[in-house]
Amino acid sequence: MKNVSKKLITPNNRYLKPTIKMFRTSMNLNKAATVSAALRRPTLIPKYIGVGRAFSTSPIAMSTTKKVLMVLYEGGKHAKEQKKLLGCIENELGIREYIESKGYQLVSTTDKDPEPTSKVDKELKDAEIVITTPFYPAYITRSRIANAPNLKLAVTAGVGSDHVDLAAANEKKVTVAEVTGSNVVSVAEHVMTTILVLVRNYNGGHRQAVNGEWDIAGVAKNEYDLEDKVVSTVGAGRIGYRVLERLLAFNPKKLLYYDYQELPPAAIKKLNDTNKLLNGRGDIVQRVEKLEDMVSQSDIVTINCPLHEGSKGLFNKELISHMKDGAYLVNTARGAICVAEDVAEAVKSGKLAGYGGDVWNQQPAPKNHPWRSMDNKDHCGNAMTVHISGTSLDAQARYAQGVKDILESYFSKKFDYRPQDVIVMNGEYATRAYGQKK
Repeated sequence: MKNVSKKLITPNNRYLKPTIKMFRTSMNLNKAATVSAALRRPTLIPKYIGVGRAFSTSPIAMSTTKKVLMVLYEGGKHAKEQKKLLGCIENELGIREYIESKGYQLVSTTDKDPEPTSKVDKELKDAEIVITTPFYPAYITRSRIANAPNLKLAVTAGVGSDHVDLAAANEKKVTVAEVTGSNVVSVAEHVMTTILVLVRNYNGGHRQAVNGEWDIAGVAKNEYDLEDKVVSTVGAGRIGYRVLERLLAFNPKKLLYYDYQELPPAAIKKLNDTNKLLNGRGDIVQRVEKLEDMVSQSDIVTINCPLHEGSKGLFNKELISHMKDGAYLVNTARGAICVAEDVAEAVKSGKLAGYGGDVWNQQPAPKNHPWRSMDNKDHCGNAMTVHISGTSLDAQARYAQGVKDILESYFSKKFDYRPQDVIVMNGEYATRAYGQKK
């Protein structure tokens, strides 16, 4: 690839803390525009368009403005109450004025389904750039890409671009980029929260507290310490590694990881040295090459890998059968990595003591999704939330700025994207993270 550095995702940089620059952009608007200036640069009037929540800019003097399509969730009253809620349609990542200053029309909408009759389908047809989010994914399918001849760039506001058909994007030379590293801390913290909610039977205790009950034994019989447990991660990249780091504070017995490549020696040394310092124990981290072997040893398994053809449906009934009876499974990666019905049945039967996470194989999840109602006989096996792990207000500020940086690289025609942000470019995969590049 001409425009992508060879230092894409190497063992030495893929787990390191991102250094996304944070700055604010202000625009000086000319309040006394002359008639001639107005003719040269048309006034842009926001207007409501179509079904669902959608906004556009309407050029008065020019109808050939290039288009950016942005698909975000609706913030409603929450957007008014919290201006830092940048990831919603009302606040548009805080970059509407920036996009318009580059001569582009911005159309933002929540109306993404069904294909092919949604507002996304209508507006994508002549869009040059589409901005989507993993938290309310607009699926940029092969057919949608085929019907968008002007499309050049697909940007994910966040991390995880599996909602884009990457093979189709490659064939059409559409660049796909995301804001790598923008929410790794946020997700790692959510993983730790979910582990503790399950292992300490927080839900059982909380339920009694709000229901006016007081049955200590009913909670304590399913409550454990995280100390001296074997914890493993499927995927030891930027998020998985940070989970391993945070686990050390709880003095686990062993930390295992399953990944397509070894952690760098320096990363392994850091974990082992920290364990010795904090817990007075020897080497703690170990790579396991066979997934069945790893899950069979683990008290807690956490999934921190991307969704691709090799990981879709990975945790099914067969793999779960290799897990310890009463183990816990945490998934903040992608819902489709697990077979929903198989997980729900494992929780109900007690094979899994609990399952938790924030990602669903359908988003928004239907009301009858099995993960909404799954539980065990003691009602302490479900630690699901909506998809929020990577969209804290801090993370939103980072990925909003990251989207702006990606757009600036495109608008300037430099195409000097951060290498770690590029998923596909110039018809080639830029990373093995999605399972394609060898």
